[in-house]
Amino acid sequence: MALVPYEEGGGWAARQLHSPWATFHFASRTIRLQQDWRRLGVAAVVWDAAVVLCAYLEMEGIDLRDRSVIELGAGTGLLGIVVTLLGARVTITDRVAALELLESNVQANLPPELRPRAVVKELTWGKDLDNFPPGAFDFVLGADIVYLEETFAELLQTLEHLCSERTAILLSCRIRYERDLQFLKMLRERFSVAEVHYDSSKDVHIYKAQRGSRKDDF
Repeated sequence: MALVPYEEGGGWAARQLHSPWATFHFASRTIRLQQDWRRLGVAAVVWDAAVVLCAYLEMEGIDLRDRSVIELGAGTGLLGIVVTLLGARVTITDRVAALELLESNVQANLPPELRPRAVVKELTWGKDLDNFPPGAFDFVLGADIVYLEETFAELLQTLEHLCSERTAILLSCRIRYERDLQFLKMLRERFSVAEVHYDSSKDVHIYKAQRGSRKDDF
């Protein structure tokens, strides 16, 4: 799941996380997402890293039309929805506990003609990877999915399975702990990695990774 450590507290940010709805504007549409903190916790709220990556994809004018995209740890589905609206064919994944809310948000926010282009599917990193064609995706996306050190090996295994030489990985994250930097080190042992964007207002980094030494434009 798209889980990150979070401690309950006061303030505007906490109120936003606990709100049953979150509203955003991307791809010339209003996206209204159901959140369910009490039932599903941090997997069912929208985090800044997803918002920043959505904005990056749209503002940079990255051509996603008819591209094959998979999102890992989709949570509420914001990123997968936006990428579908931008023209991609998207497989939106998370663990089984998050799928009901995820599917509901996807169906509620895509027009009928685009719904066939977005498939919600269970994916637990490192398991049943044969359910996903190896190297078949143009983009692998993840927002705030680097959080638990014990998942790093499975996440890397999953990325290696999903990627071909032409695949671009985009990971959006806030560097909270030393272990987050350790993951980036592990990623660099397998992929060519570059930071392509930093949002100082939200303290969110976006990293692009590809196999080998390629640094292709999108």
